[in-house]
Amino acid sequence: MARDDSVRDLVNRLELPFNALGVDPYGISKKHLVVGFSLLGWFYRNYFRVHAVGAENVPQRGRAMLVGNHSGGYAIDGAMVLASMMLELDPPRLAQGMAEKFINQLPVGSLWSSRTGQFTGLPEHAERLLQDDRLLMVFPEGARGTAKLYKERYSLVDFGTGFMRLALKTKTPIVPLGFVGGADAVPTVMNSYTLGKLVGVPYVPVTPYGVALPLPAPCEVHYGVPMTFEGTGDEEDSIIKAYVEQVKQRIAQLIDEARKARRARVKPGGAS
Repeated sequence: MARDDSVRDLVNRLELPFNALGVDPYGISKKHLVVGFSLLGWFYRNYFRVHAVGAENVPQRGRAMLVGNHSGGYAIDGAMVLASMMLELDPPRLAQGMAEKFINQLPVGSLWSSRTGQFTGLPEHAERLLQDDRLLMVFPEGARGTAKLYKERYSLVDFGTGFMRLALKTKTPIVPLGFVGGADAVPTVMNSYTLGKLVGVPYVPVTPYGVALPLPAPCEVHYGVPMTFEGTGDEEDSIIKAYVEQVKQRIAQLIDEARKARRARVKPGGAS
């Protein structure tokens, strides 16, 4: 994939403390960002034809946490949210996700994830990023979310609570998001956990056509108004779970809104 000059301009506009070599204190590299987002940008615009609503709800600067739903075999939704923050915001922002640990066990995956700001999902990493006023992307369903079958694509499994304690501790607003279309791109009918162990991943999704290569399904992402909660992060579990439930319910509403909007814009035959 050739480097996209428009993406190069966006990367140069990122408000991050890059040094003269184009590397920031976390080791994020402008060179890798340009190559990575040129690829993601092509998929975002031309393959999945992502339609984003409410991107203006994401703060232009300062710490914030993007919290959304997972589905679709593997993290197409996460990749497209990253692209959305780069392509839809003015000024652009680099969203940084908490990558699954297995990614950093792969030599190429480890290099590219770290050079583009996607770090292992450890609490200390997330807290440091937020203290440095970064934009953090979180999927509280984790791998259980991407493991949903096609028939479960609009459902939400249990959310972890760590993101809420972190948001409270760091005084971070939560921007809820609902993403649809990932499960249409990778319509999972079963997951092979045995094959996953053999190749070093949690599972391998199986689709009706066998391999889990993504189809060019149009996707929709809706961002909600930031949610803020009062506390220190040391509250009792019952309080934290009540806060998490509020976020979960809002994400469910955004999923419904995105489903309706996607049906309205997708013409018969799959073209949009």
